Amino acid sequence: MPKPAPLILASASPRRRELLAEWGYRFEVVTAPVEETLPAHLTVREAVLLNARRKGSAVAALRPAACVVAADTLVALEGVAFGKPSSPGEARAMLATLAGRTHEVYSGVWIEQRASGAMAAFTELSHVRFRPLNPAEIDDYMNRVHVMDKAGAYAAQEDPIGLIEAIEGSRTNVIGLPMERLAPMLARRGYPE
Repeated sequence: MPKPAPLILASASPRRRELLAEWGYRFEVVTAPVEETLPAHLTVREAVLLNARRKGSAVAALRPAACVVAADTLVALEGVAFGKPSSPGEARAMLATLAGRTHEVYSGVWIEQRASGAMAAFTELSHVRFRPLNPAEIDDYMNRVHVMDKAGAYAAQEDPIGLIEAIEGSRTNVIGLPMERLAPMLARRGYPE
């Protein structure tokens, strides 16, 4: 069997890097300066797929022989998207809004090998329920977890106060890269776990 092309993760996210590495993949990280957008006319599911495609296609143009994997993740509550907070105050407000409720986590994943013309994409949805939180617990969480680079201002892989009561669906999706769906797609392209 011929050796597969280099595998590239088109993301600066340390969580995505950790997930790919934990699942045994050998890859390199290449990012392109693509601004994530949230166009008003798109659903949250459509927006994450658009952003993943834009990131993946930009890197595939730079490295056409490689198999490029790109992803984007957003938190949503009742159709309203929660991206990365722009300030500690916004992070605090996000956590307060999500407290005691169930929200959605959407990820879009784009796979492209420009040289062969191969492309694939999918979206993943998980539901996350937070326990009720008081202001002191939110402050404690924010003092322990770097929330500013995380959609919805929280990290499923880092939960020192037990704010997550339940996850329905893929936990790796909530972390930022739905490996249960991605791994079989990579296997079909010659990248075993």
